[in-house]
Amino acid sequence: MLTGIRIVFLGGDARQLEVIRKCVEMDGAVSAAGFDKWDAPSPGVNLEPLSAELLGRADVLVLPAVGCDDEGYINALFSSERLQLREEHITALPAHATVYTGMAKTYLRGLCAGHSLKLVELLNRDDVAIYNSIPTAEGALVMAIQNTDFTIHGSTSMVLGMGRTGFTMARTLQGMGATVKVGVRKQEHYARAAEMGWKPFMTEDLLLHAPEADLIFNTIPSMIINAQVLSRLQKHCVIIDLASAPGGCDFRYAEKRGIKAMLAPGLPGIVAPKSAGIIMAGALVQSISDETLIRGDE
Repeated sequence: MLTGIRIVFLGGDARQLEVIRKCVEMDGAVSAAGFDKWDAPSPGVNLEPLSAELLGRADVLVLPAVGCDDEGYINALFSSERLQLREEHITALPAHATVYTGMAKTYLRGLCAGHSLKLVELLNRDDVAIYNSIPTAEGALVMAIQNTDFTIHGSTSMVLGMGRTGFTMARTLQGMGATVKVGVRKQEHYARAAEMGWKPFMTEDLLLHAPEADLIFNTIPSMIINAQVLSRLQKHCVIIDLASAPGGCDFRYAEKRGIKAMLAPGLPGIVAPKSAGIIMAGALVQSISDETLIRGDE
């Protein structure tokens, strides 16, 4: 339970509504700024404007999946005004407050570090990333189907990277009847991919394998699908880049070659915001509860 814990939410999309509802359900004292366009706010939520006074009452500050940009602006889908997190807001937070977000950029990290505030990035948790890989894979399949004139079944589908998202993506493609090739950077991933019945190769050999691909799903956040690789792809090949922006594909050269290449980060919040919100809510509540227990033991 979150009884007695004062939680302030700043902005967000449909995922954040599920997180707010969960915190209210767990008896947290919930306030939210940046939700003046929320048509049916949950009972028990105090909707307030962003102010230093609001943050001064917070035990927990919750920002959206991508906390804020490098100028402090927060994604606030349900706000009629732009929401900006400034130095004065962070200064107002009590010393014991914890700041939660999905993933933080330099601006937010700097603010928290400068005021010795604990910052928790929920998307770095293995459980959250694994659960999120499911709607990511589903969303990527939708994009693939919408942008091809052939079936995934029987295609040669290539997954680059075998982390949490790459593994789920490869397994999902296998279940749909694709021939799955997986580009890996570690020998243990090579062995696991082979054991799963996929066709592994080391990413340094991507040039050799590129001409076979009908579909490429990239999860590696560095320039791996470069001009050399793109020059060897078949014209019908479709690339769906699931890595964090700016991705791992030379999109300019792909367009020049007439190859469809799409950057698609944040798919869970787009294709399945309710499920993604429930995942984030569970991780947030667990983390707050753990923090409370730690403080109680000190």
